[in-house]
Amino acid sequence: MTDNSAGTPPEGERIAKFLARAGVASRREAERMIEQGIVTVDGKVLETPAFKVTPDMDIRVDGTRIGKPDQPRLWRYHKPDGLVTTHKDPQGRATVFDALAGRLPRVISVGRLDLTTEGLLLLTNSGALSRRLELPSTGWARRYRVRAHGRVRQSALDRLKDGVEIDGIQYGPVRATLDQQQGGNAWITLSINEGKNREVRNLMRYLGLNVNRLIRTAYGPFQLGKLPKDSFEEVPGKQLKEQLGKSICEEIGL
Repeated sequence: MTDNSAGTPPEGERIAKFLARAGVASRREAERMIEQGIVTVDGKVLETPAFKVTPDMDIRVDGTRIGKPDQPRLWRYHKPDGLVTTHKDPQGRATVFDALAGRLPRVISVGRLDLTTEGLLLLTNSGALSRRLELPSTGWARRYRVRAHGRVRQSALDRLKDGVEIDGIQYGPVRATLDQQQGGNAWITLSINEGKNREVRNLMRYLGLNVNRLIRTAYGPFQLGKLPKDSFEEVPGKQLKEQLGKSICEEIGL
């Protein structure tokens, strides 16, 4: 199905963007679904992510009909360790979305936390919002509390403030404060802006430390606070709009 001229008004939006706004998947993941041949429009298998759709069309993913995208919403979730942040894990491990099944509508995560990382995970029903909040250009810092085995001085942590290169990967500026040296472990508060894969663990390893507990306490203006483990709380719409600003709200349809 590649012809998009018949019966589709010009105000339609690309299918990948529609699926992202509907909270089905990110745009990139939606494109992969189309490549897999599991996305249909009005009963026909879709062949291109450039196809434009409108909400009145019969849009389905793997047989499940996708309705008109809901208003973008955002939740704070206290992720326990032992859960992976993916919808399906090839190794059969428990996922965040297994833990949330039946408790929230269809949601996707804003970025990821790895298996043993706990703390604040943002969840949304909007792929467009998820993608926007993940962009480094948003400028939102991710703050962590780190417990790591080993000893370190504040002067060593200060070496991270201008960024470092580790194993050929360049990491941006890091703000790190030594909170406490407790026996063989150091407690550190650390703030980063990029969120590369295993960034905090790699930075600590660079300083000769081995992370044994990692808790994300904030993502931009959103705080973990005293939210109990495996609990979630919706960010009020007014607060969300205030934090995002007018231009982003218009971009994501909020």
